[in-house]
Parts: sequence; C-alpha cells; structure tokens
Amino acid sequence: QVQVVESGGGLVQAGGSLRLSCAVSGSIFKINTMGWYRQAPGKQRELVATMTSGGSTNYADSVKGRFTISRDNAKITVYLQMNSLKPEDTAVYYCNADLKPTWYSTREDYWGQGTQVTVSS
Repeated sequence: QVQVVESGGGLVQAGGSLRLSCAVSGSIFKINTMGWYRQAPGKQRELVATMTSGGSTNYADSVKGRFTISRDNAKITVYLQMNSLKPEDTAVYYCNADLKPTWYSTREDYWGQGTQVTVSS
C-alpha cells in the first residue's frame, strides 16, 4: 500500500507564509511527478505546482513568484513554500504522487487526504 500524508496547513493573515509538506511511504518502485493541487469551495480542483523526478517545475500562473515547490527524493517528500498569501489562496491543498508501486504495476496517481489553508484578509 501507498500512503500520502500532508501537513502544514492552517490559518494565516494575508501577506503571510506557510509551508506544506507531503510524505509518501509504502510500496514504491518508482516515483515520477509529485505536486500540489487545491480545491476551493464550489470550485474544481486545480493544479498549483508540480515537480518531476528530474527537477522540472510547473506552476499555476496565479502562484508564480509567490509559491515554491521542492522535493527531497531520498525522503520521498515534496514541499510547498507559500509566501505573500492572499485570501484567494484559501482552499484545501492536496498532494499528488505519480508512481509505480511495483515493477509490474502501471503508473497511478495517489492523493493525500488534503490540508486546509485559510488566508484571512
């Protein structure tokens, strides 16, 4: 089994910072892209930032210059440093890992349970 566990959410004032962490554990043969998505009330889940195993990154336009994704491949952990937070960043943030649990498995997406980020104005 694969476990994806996020931490680091909370309540912060506009302009503040938070750092999210996501640790992946369990049966993992190969892990590819890891990333963060978010879903605000009444809206669809959207990409925030992703990072490939080679270090290439992709960010949503709305967070460029404010958020930074990083990962520690040895710890199989991905981070999201969020600075200059805005009320519109309020959402549940989900960690995603694209991986193969075993050598004979197909690639699958695994999701964490989500962590709430609330930015007050």
